[in-house]
Amino acid sequence: MIDCPQLELVAPLMDGRRGLNEIIRDASRELAPEQIGYVLAQLANAALVDFRRTARTLENPARTGLAFWELAGLDGARTAARLADGSVRILTVGAVDGSAVRAALQATGLSVDTISAVAGSSCEIPRTDLSVVVCDDYLASELAAVDTAHRAAGRPWLLAKPHGADIWLGPVFQPGEGPCWNCLAHRLRGHREVENHVQRTLGRSGPLLIPQASIPPSQGVGLHMVALEAAKWMAGHRYHGQQSVLTLDNFTMTARHHAVQRRPQCTHCGDPARSTERIGRPLPLRSRTKAYANGSGDRSASPENVLARYRSQVSPVTGVVSQLGPDPAAPPGLQVYRAGHNMALGTPGLRSLRQGFRGMSAGKGVTSVEAEVGALCEALERFSGVFTGEELRVRDSLRNLGDRAIHPNRCQLFDERQYADRDGWNATHGDFHQVNQVFDADAEVDWTPVWSLTERRQRLLPTSLLYYNTPEASGRGFCSADSNGCAAGSSLEDAIVQGFLELVERDATALWWYNRTCQPGLSLSAFEEPWIAERRALYAGRNREVWALDLTADFGIPTVAALSRRTDKEDEDIVIGLGAHFDIRVALRRALTELDQMLPYVMNARPDGQGYDCTGDDILDWCRTATVADQPYLLPDPGAPLRTPGDYTYSARPDLLDDVRAIQRMVEAKGMELLVLDQTRPDIGLPVVKVIVPGLRHFWARFAPGRLYDVPVLLGRRTTPLGYEKLNPVPLFL
Repeated sequence: MIDCPQLELVAPLMDGRRGLNEIIRDASRELAPEQIGYVLAQLANAALVDFRRTARTLENPARTGLAFWELAGLDGARTAARLADGSVRILTVGAVDGSAVRAALQATGLSVDTISAVAGSSCEIPRTDLSVVVCDDYLASELAAVDTAHRAAGRPWLLAKPHGADIWLGPVFQPGEGPCWNCLAHRLRGHREVENHVQRTLGRSGPLLIPQASIPPSQGVGLHMVALEAAKWMAGHRYHGQQSVLTLDNFTMTARHHAVQRRPQCTHCGDPARSTERIGRPLPLRSRTKAYANGSGDRSASPENVLARYRSQVSPVTGVVSQLGPDPAAPPGLQVYRAGHNMALGTPGLRSLRQGFRGMSAGKGVTSVEAEVGALCEALERFSGVFTGEELRVRDSLRNLGDRAIHPNRCQLFDERQYADRDGWNATHGDFHQVNQVFDADAEVDWTPVWSLTERRQRLLPTSLLYYNTPEASGRGFCSADSNGCAAGSSLEDAIVQGFLELVERDATALWWYNRTCQPGLSLSAFEEPWIAERRALYAGRNREVWALDLTADFGIPTVAALSRRTDKEDEDIVIGLGAHFDIRVALRRALTELDQMLPYVMNARPDGQGYDCTGDDILDWCRTATVADQPYLLPDPGAPLRTPGDYTYSARPDLLDDVRAIQRMVEAKGMELLVLDQTRPDIGLPVVKVIVPGLRHFWARFAPGRLYDVPVLLGRRTTPLGYEKLNPVPLFL
């Protein structure tokens, strides 16, 4: 700050219309010349003014140009000389007018060397200071050759799409620094769901050709934005936005920077081994002190910390999550968020595209930040589990691999009768319950290593069982990946704990649901938590009642099902939420907040059977026909007292590694194996795992012999195992 009381008299005179003599003349009525000189010297020493010999008219282009670059912190005269001496080359890709781009660049004082149209898979780069590459689509195939040539030559290039309703500008790709075009293209392809579906249907590849939508003013804006960005780069002005894609909506004039991140595993500018190095070694587990013990369970970081760390992954252009926000269908008072596309639903077709928010990943919580983080992390978790071709794989047959390989039937758990009637079964069951082909032990398929915490060695499972959308040979459908046991966490240990708890939750749910046993209820009022009373009042205001069941099975980990039904119409619209945790309070919290997540599906249902916000035939049939009178196992066991917090013991462990070791001991005590696949992606960084315990049941309709029949007898819920034909004929639709 300049401490100069005379500044307020001199500053108004420096308006660009006066030279030094005029300033001294007009200020001399109040100040002596030496005082004026002192003020100007102070300003010059602070680099706030400079002295130039130039024309004194404000509109003189040379004068205004110097002032512009001075405001950017550059030396105006040197910058002007740099622009005049430098050279720019224009490359056009697609239906773009290179001459219009040349005119805009030359208007800024830039020297344009050549204009070249790029076609095919080759591109030559002359010795220019910057290439301005103007295209009609950022995913045009020719851009791969442009990127390769510039990286080989070590020269920067600016990418732009100056036409259309949305103008795209940037980034400036700098070989050897930051991302390459392939890093950007990998992100862009993930946001072209509708376009990709159309192209697949038509048997085409590459971007969909669409007509340009521009008028002269919008074209002019785009061209001059390109020229301005090129001029700033050539002038030496550097700022963070040059590493982003700037989008401008011509209708709303809304602009946004979308950061482009380098993919460390990129096959063009990175090290592809980064994707597999984590999988090919033992899990690097270490001590993780619990830092956040509320909300959805013990974590090694607070939700605010996780949100700040990974929010940059949200962008409809360069992020892996296209959007993140509250579910607009959730009633006020319920914290439910939606994020991006749910990759666990498979490759999007028209059916999933029409689901809108219902086809997205979801998050819930008692607070909004818990719900927001939950939705973001679920979307990142699902993205991390999608097959990309970067995964570590071994191609061989089960028979040749010996005891390193685990038969997928031990994980999928379909009954032989389901395989025998596969065509009939699949024709009458929804997507979640489809039966795969019988696995061929002699067929060569891809296998991926998973780490066995119990045996302390690598085992192998089919890649298609572990990663969504894994391609298989034509006519084969031996395995299909699902989200059971998949979890993201603030640390690797955190993720393992959450993944295992999900396995326990779904296993306990399957034991209850398919055996249709009556379970003890929970006394919600006994938990004495204000948010529970608020939830119940909110549901009651919508003519719904809420209750909870204890599903805890032989692992002894509290597992809860929260249920709600309509009381003012014949269709009860029963919805279910599930939760499991070492602490019964957290298990109940998870179940009730998942119930909140389910409520928007049925909230606007009408007595005529319409108004449901879901598309699956199985869930629609359930909502329209299921009642507690017909499904009595949904109600608390009338012969058992309601359970309270005092009925459960819980000793908190201070470290997440202690939880992992406790889980390992539980699994070993059952004679089972604890497997973990680290699915963390280097370009995202959020720890993601898939936890597998062969033999634990999915809550989908998987009816092989084992726990589904034996554990209810072991727990005293049944005196004899229920027969296959008597299992609940309604597959769980969650």
